[in-house]
Amino acid sequence: MTSRRFRTSCPIAVVVFLLALLVPRLLAASSGQCRLVKSLRDEIASYRPVAERVLSYVQDKRGYKGRTWATLSQFTDTFGSRLAGTRNLENSIDYMMNSLKAQNLDNVHAESVMFTGWQRRKECAALVKPRFKNLAMLGLGGSVSTVPQGIRAEVVVVTSFDDLSNKSSEVSGKIVVYNQPYVSYSETVVYRSKGASEASKYGAVATLIRSITPFSLNTPHAGQQSYSDGVKKIPTACITVEDAELLNRMYNRGTKLEIFLKMDSKFFANATSRNTVAEIKGTTDPHKIVLVSGHLDSWDVGQGAMDDGGGAFISWNSLVVLKNLNLRPKRSIRCLLWTAEEEGYIGAYAYLKGHKSELENFNLVIESDEGTFQPYGILFHGSETSACIMLEVANLFDSINATTMQFSKYNVGSDIEVFENINIPGLSLLNKNEKYFWYHHTEADTMAVEDPDSLDLNTAMFAVISYIIADLSVDLPRS
Repeated sequence: MTSRRFRTSCPIAVVVFLLALLVPRLLAASSGQCRLVKSLRDEIASYRPVAERVLSYVQDKRGYKGRTWATLSQFTDTFGSRLAGTRNLENSIDYMMNSLKAQNLDNVHAESVMFTGWQRRKECAALVKPRFKNLAMLGLGGSVSTVPQGIRAEVVVVTSFDDLSNKSSEVSGKIVVYNQPYVSYSETVVYRSKGASEASKYGAVATLIRSITPFSLNTPHAGQQSYSDGVKKIPTACITVEDAELLNRMYNRGTKLEIFLKMDSKFFANATSRNTVAEIKGTTDPHKIVLVSGHLDSWDVGQGAMDDGGGAFISWNSLVVLKNLNLRPKRSIRCLLWTAEEEGYIGAYAYLKGHKSELENFNLVIESDEGTFQPYGILFHGSETSACIMLEVANLFDSINATTMQFSKYNVGSDIEVFENINIPGLSLLNKNEKYFWYHHTEADTMAVEDPDSLDLNTAMFAVISYIIADLSVDLPRS
């Protein structure tokens, strides 16, 4: 969230009013706001021995300590990046299926997904006037290729869509470089997703977009983009923060800039992949479901260890922890390892479409897709009564200082957004992910980002939360 400062002389009531207007509604629930019946509070509190048992098990060298990190590192070291539509992703899914079966989890299977795939081939960019400089770049997902010989064109640098509009008469036949300031990922990513289409309206021949990150070590960031209807599709890529700022400085001095850009990408229709499924079948209400999830696919850079190997591996390892401890709840806990998330939640939408008859039985959907750093609480989207239930659950994590419970009126996941949009409660973990977007979609997304102890705690929290909600005497009330 964007922090805002107010003068200390402002009356408190004015500050509260302005915060309500300016800051997205993200309320920290407190026991004073909740009116749960005592019997339900007592029931949730009765799971404290379960929480302590799970936490002890994942932090014990004789138990499960380090297992999530070990399995994730073996997986990412074996397969590296896993772009949807590639043989490498499918090989990694085969590996994952065998691993889940080896753990004797229930109902292990895969479900096919079809989509149009995209793959980068050779690409390069360079400043060629007034001097030569290679520009580190990554073509954006869904981008068209340049002509085979590449494009050489003069440059227009803009800092916003308003700036682009003001310079619209200068754009035709040129390469537009975006040097937009980073505000937050959610606010700034629109330049990656729509920058090419906006520039194309004014006749640009290509766009190079400053990577969507608050910090850079000359690392370009990949990501998906899409073309608006009715515009000419032009090549588009991300460049580094350093190069975007360099080009901006030179342009502002009146220096005439020319860039050479060559991109070769491939589209293939009827690509196939698979969502991967495993369960702990419930004892008395197996048709009711609590979902834990992360996505197995990644961009074609780095190892996809953070985005989203960590999320996928705390999901399935949480089921293994429960199974090893003989903890089987009333409802089923289902693990979903999504495919083709990076291309626009393709696996999640396919799953939603194929499981319409089950949706009324989904009690809670959980996902990790914004890092598996040290957890400090729960982020929840659902009814206020359900939020109060989750507050009581969060209180069970006091031994690891993870009792924060934030109630959001907005969706709290990526793939699970498709479920939250139809009023199914959603949950993710709050974790100390301030540096997440430093590594996101880059060559730096490797196992070096992951911490074994943090992965253990994330795994334990997924296990405890999913078990309690799957075992409670009541379903989570919907809005």
